[in-house]
Amino acid sequence: MPALNVEFSNDELEELRAIAQERGLTLKALVREATTVDIARHRALKEGAEVFRRFFREHAEEFARAFPDDEPHTRAVA
Repeated sequence: MPALNVEFSNDELEELRAIAQERGLTLKALVREATTVDIARHRALKEGAEVFRRFFREHAEEFARAFPDDEPHTRAVA
């Protein structure tokens, strides 16, 4: 399995060790858990943003009618 070396300051490492001990985890398990949680969060945000964009595109005309002051104005070119 691929591995990654990550450098921490002494203070950061001390704090991570304390957190791992509080949670009953190894330091490696704590860092892996934090990473996988962040990956899942990132995926969910990307998916949510795409759902919003699709919804907005599908209802663009309704939004334009409901919020006409927020519509971009086009300028006539002279």
